[in-house]
Amino acid sequence: MIVVTTPTGTIGRQVLARLVDRRAPVRVIVRDPSRLPAHLVREIDVVVGSHRDPAVVARAFTDAQAVFWLVPVDPRATGPTSAFVDFTRPACAALRHGTTVRRVVGISALGRGFSRPAGLATASLAMDDLIAGTGVAYRALTMPAFMENLFMHAGTIREQGVIYSPVTADLPLPTVATRDVAAVAARLLCDGAWTGQDAVPLLGPEDLTFDEIARILTGVLGRPVRYQRIPVERYTATLVGQGMSAAMARAMADMLTAKNDGLDQLVGRGPEHATPTAFRDWCRQVFAPALDSVAVESSSRRFS
Repeated sequence: MIVVTTPTGTIGRQVLARLVDRRAPVRVIVRDPSRLPAHLVREIDVVVGSHRDPAVVARAFTDAQAVFWLVPVDPRATGPTSAFVDFTRPACAALRHGTTVRRVVGISALGRGFSRPAGLATASLAMDDLIAGTGVAYRALTMPAFMENLFMHAGTIREQGVIYSPVTADLPLPTVATRDVAAVAARLLCDGAWTGQDAVPLLGPEDLTFDEIARILTGVLGRPVRYQRIPVERYTATLVGQGMSAAMARAMADMLTAKNDGLDQLVGRGPEHATPTAFRDWCRQVFAPALDSVAVESSSRRFS
């Protein structure tokens, strides 16, 4: 039995679909079962609740051999440690005490060995350490930015033709499509041979600057798109204005500032870290068809 957390989220739903396609036995932890794809419900076991709840985790882990672990980051959390580490403590308690789970595949961040705190990335790495401390076999899929993060800017791209961020405009950074992450996660979850603990960086096929991302979007969308770097204080204030707690907004800003200082470049790019989906292809296949509908929902995300 494989347990999938966040089965209705961007990555979790793709992991779930791949596991069902492989005919793997799957159990999901979900707050709202009505959000599960109707055609999959009859194929899986469902445990209703939050995977922060000790009772829910204990029930879901019963007779399971593997777990897909992803923390749904709460933008209103009191801080990144609460959002990542404290959220994960009940699962780690279950892993330590009599569970049948032998392997965990988690979604985490790049940045191991970075010389100073890096906000959300640092908290995610602390979560990895907590899971590893249980002794379970663990693979942390360590991420740069997701291509899907571009949907956070859908409103300003549609309405202003601008992407706003505090990241340096000409800094090449890796970015990965969530479908590629889900493919690696599903493969590892179905493979009962691996042991030990390790990180698995997934860097996409290329590094791109935000200026290059804007040029690609201009070509794909057929409308001008440009990138504008903004001060980190302005970025943080905007996040707070959108309802994020001050501590989580600062943690997000600290992570992006750390990216400017090399956070995502500590792992050298090599074929073992590459994933197949190119950003231009993802824009054509995913972002462009969805832009108008997503932009309506995110039109309040303005930095100007």
